[in-house]
Amino acid sequence: MTGTAWVFGDNVNTDEIIPARYLNVSEEAELARHCMEDIDPTWVEKIAPGDVIVAGENFGCGSSREHAPRCIKAAGIACVVARSFARIFFRNAINVGLPIVECPPAAVDIQTGHRVEVDLAASTLTNLTTGRTFRFEPFAPEMEAIIQSGGLMNFVRRRR
Repeated sequence: MTGTAWVFGDNVNTDEIIPARYLNVSEEAELARHCMEDIDPTWVEKIAPGDVIVAGENFGCGSSREHAPRCIKAAGIACVVARSFARIFFRNAINVGLPIVECPPAAVDIQTGHRVEVDLAASTLTNLTTGRTFRFEPFAPEMEAIIQSGGLMNFVRRRR
């Protein structure tokens, strides 16, 4: 997957990813319209399908709501790369089929506007703007299968 990087800082919490005032929304497209709006109200107008969020430490901290990774995925973001993730966000992202990658060196290297390529199969992330390539830990086979299925519910349905 190749896209433009959008960089956010440390401790981006789930209320910043999707404000609590939209938690009664279940429509994916409507959730996507409000992704990151309290950080940048025009962000969803700037992004394109396949783009990548890059963040600092503890991305997705805060509440355990699934709305946060759901709205990121619904907005068309192909992957989230961070120095680290809040554990519950990490699990929720996998459960909804949103690829997330912990890669501290890449998260430091990449700037907003850089073009990046994430190859989950090869466990590499390349900053196409600088030419630097980074390796990250591959997903466990079960997690990879969940992501490839588009989320846990799809994975379970396919196994029946």
